[in-house]
Amino acid sequence: MTVLLEAVAAAGDRLVEASRGKIDFDVPRALSRSEDLSLGKPGLWSPNRNSRLIACRDGWIAVSLARDDDRDLVPAWTGASFDTHPWDAVIAAAARRSAEEMAAAAIALHLPVAVVGETRHLPQAQLSLGGGGGNKVIDLSALWAGPYCAGLLAEAGFDVVKIESPARPDPTARHTPALDARINGAKRRVTMALENPRLMSAVSRARVLVTSARPHALAHLGLDEATVFARNPGLLWIAVTAHGWRGPAAMRVGFGDDCAAAGGLVEWRGAEPSFMGDALADPLTGMTAAILALEALAEDRCGLLDVPLAGSAARFAEAIA
Repeated sequence: MTVLLEAVAAAGDRLVEASRGKIDFDVPRALSRSEDLSLGKPGLWSPNRNSRLIACRDGWIAVSLARDDDRDLVPAWTGASFDTHPWDAVIAAAARRSAEEMAAAAIALHLPVAVVGETRHLPQAQLSLGGGGGNKVIDLSALWAGPYCAGLLAEAGFDVVKIESPARPDPTARHTPALDARINGAKRRVTMALENPRLMSAVSRARVLVTSARPHALAHLGLDEATVFARNPGLLWIAVTAHGWRGPAAMRVGFGDDCAAAGGLVEWRGAEPSFMGDALADPLTGMTAAILALEALAEDRCGLLDVPLAGSAARFAEAIA
């Protein structure tokens, strides 16, 4: 863990430099989601016990079952009876199957499951010169990684507007109000139906767009690459996803703990892996996205910046290897 903290501190130095000294970066604060002392220590279980590392016949998978809908799908995934406890069902099924088999079956059901160490790299940025002017940021993201990125941009001096759907507001304010205050407190908050034409109008005038939804969900709102960049060719779009913006990975679901494990950001104790912290892929992705964004903006670049949680975790895993 000490080596990881050193890597985060080095990334923090790069972030501060990219912000021209405007961001006040602190490692423990950056990696902390909650001051809740009831959270357990990381091990096979994540601190909040919503995720677990599970042994398969030939390797390990990371599974997150924080949502009722995911737990309800466990019988379809594992073949267990409906009265079997979800975690018991997953552990028993995994012992008989390969990690790849377990992950493939889960991914088909849109469950947040990953093979430990499956992701090795962060996607290479492919941006163009010719970014538009201004300092307005539209933040359509939720939870931790995307909002943290946008919050760092606010700290760096950008005018950040967080737009939330009245039907599905960001739950961070309700579940972790201290985190919400830290990463969203410097933003202007607007409640707006995301189907409202005013949303596209706001995006058309922005210098930066931050999202954390999968491409197909955003496309339903009219926010596909072709449409958005036709309206605003100088935009820098920061797309935070679980496993990537393009290809089959774009349909995958993931959270901070399982994506950290996907990137290999686990501590091995003999033949058994252990989580290294609380949903680490989230803050590490927020930091990574903010660094890449600030550096791209300084170079007057535009385009889509693909920053997946698993790839960001892999970047730090490589740094501490």
